[in-house]
Amino acid sequence: MDDRTDPDDLDTILSEQRRDLMAAKTLDSDLDMAFKLQMQEAMAASLALNPSLASGSSSRNSPPPSPPHDALNDAILDLAAALMLEDVERFAQEWEDHERTVSEMMKMKEDLNRRIHDQKFAADLRDVPEDYWDKHGDYYERPYCADESSSSSSTKAAAVETENLRLYCKGLVSEERVRDMKVVVAGVGIAICDPRDNLIFEARKNLEAVVDGVVLSNEASELEAIIEGLNKALTMDLKSVTFYCDDYMLYQYVTNRVRPGNSKVATLVNQVALLQRKFEYCSPSLVAHTDIKFALKVAREAIVSQITWRADSSNGKSLKETCVICFEETDVAEIFSIDGCLHRYCCSCMKQHVEVKFLNGMGAECPHEGCKNEVNIDSCAEFLAPKLVEAISQRIKEFSIPVTDKVYCPNPRCSALMSKKEVLEYTKTTFVHAEQTGARRCMKCHYYFCINCKVPWHFNMTCYDYKRSHPYPHPEDQLLNSLATKKLWRQCVKCSHMVELAEGCYHITCRCGYEFCYTCGAEWKNKKATCSCRIWDERNIIREQPQQAQPIIREQP
Repeated sequence: MDDRTDPDDLDTILSEQRRDLMAAKTLDSDLDMAFKLQMQEAMAASLALNPSLASGSSSRNSPPPSPPHDALNDAILDLAAALMLEDVERFAQEWEDHERTVSEMMKMKEDLNRRIHDQKFAADLRDVPEDYWDKHGDYYERPYCADESSSSSSTKAAAVETENLRLYCKGLVSEERVRDMKVVVAGVGIAICDPRDNLIFEARKNLEAVVDGVVLSNEASELEAIIEGLNKALTMDLKSVTFYCDDYMLYQYVTNRVRPGNSKVATLVNQVALLQRKFEYCSPSLVAHTDIKFALKVAREAIVSQITWRADSSNGKSLKETCVICFEETDVAEIFSIDGCLHRYCCSCMKQHVEVKFLNGMGAECPHEGCKNEVNIDSCAEFLAPKLVEAISQRIKEFSIPVTDKVYCPNPRCSALMSKKEVLEYTKTTFVHAEQTGARRCMKCHYYFCINCKVPWHFNMTCYDYKRSHPYPHPEDQLLNSLATKKLWRQCVKCSHMVELAEGCYHITCRCGYEFCYTCGAEWKNKKATCSCRIWDERNIIREQPQQAQPIIREQP
């Protein structure tokens, strides 16, 4: 049937068919009634000619039975009429679904063309000369016209055909928990991007994870994702695409470098090859797992849509999901999704997990077994207190900067942590000869200070002159030095940190990596001392064990 048939004409045709069918059914009923009357008249005439049959018949006070085949005929005719009506209604429903699908595909094509047009227009705006705005003002437009793109076959889907678009595909098979049951679910996600990797279109689809007791393999789900993506691209009249996957063996299959050993996988690979032939250009490409983030996100959404259910709550109907850590039924709004791997846990469990890890000085990873994805602390703001997020961020920054490269702002009201490299690059934008003079500008409070003296910037004065005139720029420095002299502490000459020997030998390794003698401060080289000081003292090596109380033994008299 032609897709261009007018829907009003179709409704008229269907109505006429229903009317004709009902008329035929009524006519059949009338003919059946006439047949029964004729049979009754024939039987009455036969009884009149044969009295013996009439006497036998009079003994029974019941009318002559109808031939048995009449009821069967009625049933057959009723069933045929019902089946015909069902066929007509099913055909009408299929036609409506087809019209709806065609309409959705047309909208998708138009939306795709519009997005590509907008992105090209934005790229052209970046290339407009600056003097254009001075001459013509801020008025610059290129409106999108759908009629022009479909006015002729040469310009149909012009925006789509001019570029090789990127098709990202991802299939997932996951074992999830729904209430008190473990279920296996599968889904695919596809994302279409322009050559600059700007997202244009995305879609997802649920897969049947278990067929005849056999669980869908990861390779099969990945191939199903590619097939779904190529079909979507063909529906949108895309002519040139590059589809991306992050599975190495899958890439070997679709490039015909390795033959799959599984028959189901081999069948899916053949389907991919057949779909590739329908494009003017269609080539596979292998990318890292992190580069397929668009499709992974959509595929994970397909998984989540199968493990949530509606339940009554104080706010009415809400979607529920089971946390695989505490096994509690939790509102979907209270479920936290980890960036990168997209594993999902309730906010309460994630809060405890992140707090324990960071407070013990360790980075928080995804709790999923075998997953090494790091938890982004900025994304944890939805279940952590703002002050705790700030403190953890500061701790992470401290761990990421080497000890010798750390710089703290000397402003008591700031004390921001920075690295020497980043604060130097920041200062160069506002201070000439910053590297030679030692001047630095705080990236947080914009306070100028000396990188060598760790004091406010001393204009028109060298560091040597400043230290002579200000031996103790901060009162607490004098107290620290006097305490260090009294306690025999040693200051690292490389990072200026104070070191106290609690126990052990006199060979000190500072946290900055510098090695020196605790007695005289001389440097150790290649794990050997450069001085003649003693390496250890028995008092710092052997601890005196407290004497245990001896039991008192008394002799019996």
